[in-house]
Amino acid sequence: MDNGNGAERAFIGSFTSAGGRGITAAAVDRETGALTFLGATDTVPDPSYLVLGHGPGPGGRVLYTVSETEHGAAAALDVTGDVPRPIGEIRPVEGSGPTHLALAGGHLLTANYSSGSVSALSVQADGSLGDVTAVLRHEGSGPNADRQQAPHAHQVLPDPTGNWVLGVDLGTDSVRICVLDTATGALRLHGETALRPGTGPRHLAFHPAGGHAYVLNELEPTVTVCSWDATAGVLEPVGETSLLPGEPAGGADTVTYPSEVVVSHDGRFLWTANRGHDSISVLALDATGGTATLVTTVDCGGHWPRDLALDPTGRWLYVANERSGNVSWFAVDPATGVPHRAGALEAPAASCVIFA
Repeated sequence: MDNGNGAERAFIGSFTSAGGRGITAAAVDRETGALTFLGATDTVPDPSYLVLGHGPGPGGRVLYTVSETEHGAAAALDVTGDVPRPIGEIRPVEGSGPTHLALAGGHLLTANYSSGSVSALSVQADGSLGDVTAVLRHEGSGPNADRQQAPHAHQVLPDPTGNWVLGVDLGTDSVRICVLDTATGALRLHGETALRPGTGPRHLAFHPAGGHAYVLNELEPTVTVCSWDATAGVLEPVGETSLLPGEPAGGADTVTYPSEVVVSHDGRFLWTANRGHDSISVLALDATGGTATLVTTVDCGGHWPRDLALDPTGRWLYVANERSGNVSWFAVDPATGVPHRAGALEAPAASCVIFA
């Protein structure tokens, strides 16, 4: 989405309950990576995670957000102007604390952290949201008494083929593989991959070749490398890499809580955001994507980096620093994958950043 003057658009989510603006629209300068504030709306409470989808009309786009509240909701917004405007009603997701969302097969999917479930909502022709079509409730727990007493779905996303939906659950140390019936919106469990107990998987990202996925663990600062069989819908752990140099992975009481994992467009590098350590980890991937090796860590440009995003060109890496209230951006060295800080935009209680 071009905003004129060689700039594109970014959208920043934030926690209104902690002083955030809600959803901020910003212009993105292609050459410098700089963000410039355009406008904001707080019509949706605590819009902590965002995703863009195709809207009606040529080139139309619709922004979708969760409302990470006790009762849980999701909303659609028009982004043709500088300030996003709601389309239709804010819809309940029949789950508590929705923290992530994704589009798949004509539906919006939400990962509901507090209730440990994944919901599906229909998407209407005008981009607005319809009713909940399914709620898949997770079962199980983990060894961390404080954080894993029950299921906690933290991410939901389709695989690169679009044939499978994966739900990452911090509370049960597992990833669930599901099938979405695009006609009815029903969700069916296909299989479940168990990860090392107590690691607390939070998010995963796929290698661009599609044969591997990288599961970021929140309760230990590690990433689990997995093979992915898209034909059979099978995810299998094959290795684990620490995200902090010279430091043990730690346990349930570790002060570092990784939040997001991103893979470079060419599949050579992987980055993670690490809260507490307040850093970005840089990992090199081998030619197959089956091995991840820690290269270095760099300062995240703020405090408590909750989200990490690569711009569409692959040249710029952005960090949403929740507690310092800013989004910092970094120029990525194409040879080494090491990011170098280039600037920051004030964004109180920032939770995520995405690009049109």
